[in-house]
Amino acid sequence: MVNLTTYKKDVKANQCPYCKGNGYFQLRLGGSETCSCCAGSGRK
Repeated sequence: MVNLTTYKKDVKANQCPYCKGNGYFQLRLGGSETCSCCAGSGRK
């Protein structure tokens, strides 16, 4: 279960809520993938 209060504090107002402003996701098996929501910009 995810604590929504903690989640909301981690995400800044202008950052993408899915990748938290990084623009990419770190894959478990190595490498990374561009965030499809913000197209790698890290912004909403």
